[in-house]
Amino acid sequence: MWFMTTLHVLMIDGRCGEDENLWRLGMSNRFVELLKFLEEDMRMSHIYQPLIIMGLLQREGGVASKTEIARLLASEDESQIAYYRKVISKYPKQTLEKHGIATVNKSGCTLIGFNDLNKDEICKLRDLCQAKIAQFLKDRKKIWNHRKQSSGYISGTVRWRVLERAKTRCEACGISHKKKALEVDHIVPRNCGGSDDESNLQALCYSCNAMKRDRSDTDFRLILQSYKERVEGCGFCDGIQNHSVLFKNELAYVVKKIDPITNGHCLIIPKRHVSSLFELYQPELNAINQLIFKQQEQIKTKDLSVTGFNVSNDIGKDAGQKIMHCHTHLIPRRKGDSTQLGVRHHG
Repeated sequence: MWFMTTLHVLMIDGRCGEDENLWRLGMSNRFVELLKFLEEDMRMSHIYQPLIIMGLLQREGGVASKTEIARLLASEDESQIAYYRKVISKYPKQTLEKHGIATVNKSGCTLIGFNDLNKDEICKLRDLCQAKIAQFLKDRKKIWNHRKQSSGYISGTVRWRVLERAKTRCEACGISHKKKALEVDHIVPRNCGGSDDESNLQALCYSCNAMKRDRSDTDFRLILQSYKERVEGCGFCDGIQNHSVLFKNELAYVVKKIDPITNGHCLIIPKRHVSSLFELYQPELNAINQLIFKQQEQIKTKDLSVTGFNVSNDIGKDAGQKIMHCHTHLIPRRKGDSTQLGVRHHG
């Protein structure tokens, strides 16, 4: 870019701050200030700053709307570009080629017979395309909802943890992120009362996310009410109020086992009263797993003698379950421990 070259020349000659040379070279003070910011003062954690400046320089009066700048940023987002490259190669390609309108291949898209059109015909066709788009957007106002990662703001850190937990695959259909872009979705939608807690988030490919939004007829009001189910007299239902709770999140909590098999033995318990792991909802399973990982890290950090863990559930009386409120055992193990003492008799 020519102005960068000019700045380097000025800096080498040592004349960047001399009014006489600025006047002689015909450069404004503002030009030099912008050059100095771009070359010396700007600290970049992303490409946003120079893109915004470039966008403003391209607009009349140096003024642009947030939408215009957002479009400029999106044009540089490789993940979005990759997504729409895949879109182009699917349904639009099939329809346009079937009707002899355009061809789509690896090198790009070509409008068949473009050179047979004159400028007036091109302008009329472009105007008609704009009118068709405007009418479609008017009739169907939520056509981009499948591209929204969630309704509302979820921090980048939380998004990353959800995607990391999914291990690069859609948590519904299992497809790899290499084949379909993954999005962070609320399991129970926010407009149905779902929270932004990490246990209520999942990684879905864009197809599953779109189908879930459009076709789910689940009455979430009943599900939300069921989260509050408690049984009077159940120690685990009342246990969340216990001062000895080690960790908790929205749907589960951790307590030390009263009669531990080993030092550090603890229980991870869902707040909702269900008897079996198999009756838990996916957000509850997420919440329990979150606490299991958190607690085992705490144990390993505080006790270097721990070399292994048992993680297990007793389900049903014949499996040794004594308290009919679902709970998961996290049992630290050390070298020399007897593993013959299973969880069965401590359920």
